[in-house]
Amino acid sequence: MTLRTQALTPHFAVAAQMDASMVADAVAQGFKTLVNNRPDGEGGPDQPLSSSVEAAARAAGLHYVHIPVVSGAITPEQVQAMREALQAAPQPVLAFCRSGARSAQLFALTQAE
Repeated sequence: MTLRTQALTPHFAVAAQMDASMVADAVAQGFKTLVNNRPDGEGGPDQPLSSSVEAAARAAGLHYVHIPVVSGAITPEQVQAMREALQAAPQPVLAFCRSGARSAQLFALTQAE
C-alpha cells in the first residue's frame, strides 16, 4: 500500500493506519517523526502492533512516539503528552491512527491553548 498523507501545517501531517512496510514511504516523503495515536488491538488481529511499526521506524532513522488514544475519548493528559512530543520531535511529523481523523483532532487540541 502507498502511504497517503494529509498536511495540516508545513510541519505536521496525518495518515491512516500504517504498517512497517509504509515506513520507507514516510522517509521518502521527508518525515522525521512518526506518532502512533492508535491503541494496539483496537482493530483486531489484523492491525499492526505499535512495536512492529516502531522497529521499522527506528531502523529507518525516524523518531517514534506512541500516544494511544481512544476515538471520542481524548484526555487532557493525552493532549499534554502530544504537545510535549511535538515540541521535542524532529520535524516534519506524521501522526497516524485508524483514519487520520483522531490524530488531526489531537493535534488541533494541542494548538488550542
